[in-house]
Amino acid sequence: MKKPENILNQLSPTYFWDVDYSKLDPIKSKRLIIERIITLGTVDEIFALIKYYGEEEVKGTILALNYLDPKTLNFFAFYFQIQRTSFKCYTSKRLSQQHWNS
Repeated sequence: MKKPENILNQLSPTYFWDVDYSKLDPIKSKRLIIERIITLGTVDEIFALIKYYGEEEVKGTILALNYLDPKTLNFFAFYFQIQRTSFKCYTSKRLSQQHWNS
């Protein structure tokens, strides 16, 4: 299967406010791109991400992230049919929860 020219053409640059978007490399910055899109992106952007990188690559990156908000964690646990305990962010939760999450 041929990959699209560049995944960045399908994503909003507003997700990458803290980096030079014009210098962002889809391969070298894969983890950053995946993390931003799964937490901030639309469903269409998430599916474009999975199509570009492949389901296993996206799943592996998500499993290794240090933090995911509870809704995002539950969505991808359901979507990929993975136990929440398999996610690094689930097994290494913060010792003290932030006050607005209580």
